[in-house]
Amino acid sequence: MSSKVSTKVSISTLELRNPVMTASGTFGYGLEFAEYMDLNSIGAIVTKGLALKPVKGNKPQRLVETPAGIINAIGLQNIGVDSFIKDKMPLLKNYKTPVIANIYGTSIDEYIGVAEKLDKTGVAAVEVNISCPNVKKGGLQFAVDRDAIKAILSGVKAGFSGPVIMKLSPNVGPLENIARLCEENGAAALSLINTLVGMSIDIEKKRPHIANIYGGLSGPAIKPVALAFVHKISKVVKIPIIGIGGIMTARDAIEFLMAGATAVQVGTANFRSPDASERIAEGIFEYMSKNGIKDIHEVIGCLNC
Repeated sequence: MSSKVSTKVSISTLELRNPVMTASGTFGYGLEFAEYMDLNSIGAIVTKGLALKPVKGNKPQRLVETPAGIINAIGLQNIGVDSFIKDKMPLLKNYKTPVIANIYGTSIDEYIGVAEKLDKTGVAAVEVNISCPNVKKGGLQFAVDRDAIKAILSGVKAGFSGPVIMKLSPNVGPLENIARLCEENGAAALSLINTLVGMSIDIEKKRPHIANIYGGLSGPAIKPVALAFVHKISKVVKIPIIGIGGIMTARDAIEFLMAGATAVQVGTANFRSPDASERIAEGIFEYMSKNGIKDIHEVIGCLNC
């Protein structure tokens, strides 16, 4: 990219060559996409959610297309943090692109345990998925438990020396209060939004397409909702926001940046086109070059409202 155009952004102490990341759960552990795109072309790789132990996930059917996106109920299937550190990180270190590990747990101690294992392994930051059931409270999501959020943030920050990003659920509210709570308790940035709750029905079999009944709706269908959340939250916090939700093109990404996001994550688009994140990064650069924009910060938060 031309030195006359700067696409660099910072998430706390983490500097990215451009604002394009991959979204957790849509890009595997990054290595799976190496044959389809240049992994050094994007700002950061965000891994599948990692737990203390391997997780098999939900029974099929776990994925169904909708008219403007997909519904998934994968069940956070993953290889576990130990296998990730042993088998994936040594290969990911061959690339210049920072690796952000998405982490989750079913108890506060599990979140902290994963973060501690990842510290000083080469992982640049952790993204904490709080849209998970707290087994000690009958399955209540951590995302609605203010005390749990504070305890998770405190414990993860103590156990992991890099930036801690909180990934917020749109299915709780008001989200502005949760965002402020995260900022007040030391979050380096916020990722939003996670998927919306969705459902699809097979009218011939008279039952849901998804075995789990409900799943997470992602893709273009949720983009207007995600944009609104990003814009609203950008008005109440000073920490960076990473926008997620239906970003399929560079134009979509630029909308999120204008709405107040410092960076974006590309998710569902990876299923349709495995080089989507690279193309979106290139598209942002082309937009800036075409419009005489020398620094990406001229775009971020420039919305006239």
